[in-house]
Amino acid sequence: MITEMLSISTIGKAPPPRTNFSPSNGKPPRASCFICCVRKNAESNGSSGGLLQLQLGNQSSDENVPQMRSGVRKLFREAQQNILYLNKQRILAMEELDRVKRERRSLLDRIEQLERIKLMYTRKGCDKFSISAELLLRIDSMVLTSLIGSKEASEFRRLVMDSIGSIADYFSQIMHKQDTELLVELRHFPRKSRKSGNHIIHICTEMAPVASVGSLAPYVTGLSRALQRKGNLVEVILPKYASLNLNEVHGLREVEAEFHSYFNGQLHGNRLWTGVVCGIGVTFIEPLYYSAFFGCENIYGYSNDFERFTYFSRASLDYIVKAGKQPDVLHIHNWETSIVGPLFWDVFVKQGLGGTRIMLTCQSFESQCVEQPEKLALCGLDPYGLHCSDRLQDNNNSHLVNVLKAGVVYSNNVIIMSSMQTKGQIIHARSHGLEPTLTIHKDKLVVAPQGFNSSAWDPSVDKFLPQNYSADNMKGKSVCKVSLQQHLGLQEKASIVLVGCIFSDISNIELENLKTLLWMASRRGVQFVFMSSAQTPGLNSALEYFEEEFKDENMRFLNKYDESLAHLVLAGSDIMLCPSFDDTVLQIPLKAMRYGAMPILLDFTDSKYGHFVDGDVEGTEFSRYIKDTFSNMPLNQAIDELKNNPSKWDKKILDAMIKDFSWDAECCDIHISAYTAIKNLPNIESYI
Repeated sequence: MITEMLSISTIGKAPPPRTNFSPSNGKPPRASCFICCVRKNAESNGSSGGLLQLQLGNQSSDENVPQMRSGVRKLFREAQQNILYLNKQRILAMEELDRVKRERRSLLDRIEQLERIKLMYTRKGCDKFSISAELLLRIDSMVLTSLIGSKEASEFRRLVMDSIGSIADYFSQIMHKQDTELLVELRHFPRKSRKSGNHIIHICTEMAPVASVGSLAPYVTGLSRALQRKGNLVEVILPKYASLNLNEVHGLREVEAEFHSYFNGQLHGNRLWTGVVCGIGVTFIEPLYYSAFFGCENIYGYSNDFERFTYFSRASLDYIVKAGKQPDVLHIHNWETSIVGPLFWDVFVKQGLGGTRIMLTCQSFESQCVEQPEKLALCGLDPYGLHCSDRLQDNNNSHLVNVLKAGVVYSNNVIIMSSMQTKGQIIHARSHGLEPTLTIHKDKLVVAPQGFNSSAWDPSVDKFLPQNYSADNMKGKSVCKVSLQQHLGLQEKASIVLVGCIFSDISNIELENLKTLLWMASRRGVQFVFMSSAQTPGLNSALEYFEEEFKDENMRFLNKYDESLAHLVLAGSDIMLCPSFDDTVLQIPLKAMRYGAMPILLDFTDSKYGHFVDGDVEGTEFSRYIKDTFSNMPLNQAIDELKNNPSKWDKKILDAMIKDFSWDAECCDIHISAYTAIKNLPNIESYI
């Protein structure tokens, strides 16, 4: 143990005058002194006991020496306390500085993430589709304000459609001009030969990223952009919800024109707003008298949903007629806009829309909307003429009408979105009471798979990844895995098998299967990363329970969806567990294949995929590929193949990465074929 000896001595000077030391003045006597600290056994002063020696003046025994010693000790203790206090304050200051730096770094990272997301999902600069969409909306404004007539407006719309590239270049610098000035330019723009694309108007209740709830939102945006890239003209009509994400609408403007629509026996005023979303022209309808219809917080879930969306459907048709539009196809969606079908054929087809056809898309048949027949009169339909078995009468409750059935009966074609089921399976097992109706109209049913945004989800250019990679060069995938492990505090080793799982919903049965898989795989040293995209209390509680029960250093449970981290999870995973291959919301199986991760069913024995073992040759290209490649492989077998047969594994992964299952591929092609088929039907003024 080291001790200190304090030696105070005068150095070659006369003794200082004696000064009485007292607590009242708080100051020690002034003296020339020398202080030195030596070790316990130091030889410099010959001390063997580490005693404090005070040598003052001539070493006389003065009665003030004890007081002086006490004062020195007090000063020494105070100095120590001051030093300790200053050190403590310095540590606190450094900790606070570190905290501020971390917050600043986190804020900058978040800003960068938001910038990346915005670049991927919003309009990038003045691209040709955005300018063309904005020009089409200005043409609508010219009709509504009586600058031009319907016939000339149709010619201008066809001009935009046929000259989308050159017209965008020409008008990009003059879109700020008034409608009258733009009209002059349109009339002088050279005409080109007519192209064969379709003019499609979606009447719908969701569109990503301005109004998103479920699978309809990404479908409308993804399909519309794909259709435009293939030479079609696409527009969207939406309610103007109070909850709209208007930051994602480019060039939002109110149309300065009166517009009325029919509802409940009267004409009611509406405001019209136009803007561009992801290069698509969008018209928003805002009721004035019935302002509460869309002034609420949520999009769905109200007792008057039938009235809300019936008003919107009727107003959309009134707007199309007033604006002089003559689209090839009116594309309606789910039950919410299915009432457009009978409205079109019973009321509007004779108002210049004889060449227009109706397409219905159903994301599923679970939600149908069954109502009292009398309510049909609200939008101008005849309740008694439609309340019969071959029209709107509900198959199970004969005293009611079924709104989704109206869409099926009165549409020229019905697209059913399902990546895995065949038409027969949907009719007989997933029609939710509509089986008799779907059987009668079987010939106009078409099954189409989901797609995904391949420009936003592409590992070769993904800005969220620490290193990009592709099927031609996979080195970056190992870097992404280590980066994910580091981010989540997992053991950093690229050779460890990493299983990811991103889900929006999961049943209790699937949770039990997940628990079994976790116990099995944890004994094999497999790492797991789970991310939930749904803020469901029950689901989050289940994940918290798993985390508490397993307490495994190889597992991470993330209760909050993070867009940038989702990219890294896909890139860093070898396997992606999927509750379903028919993922209509997140499209995880499609994205997993693009990112070089094998999609594996959470419960591969699930009866809803029974078509894997039947002889049905129908279905989508995606379903056939999944059946041949990944269908009957449980997680344990996939892990074995990855570890024991890497060459076979790599071949599957690389082949999956180059497959195109985006919106532009099979999904878009099926829709174009369906549009073309109904467009070529002869002009008629009555459907039934």
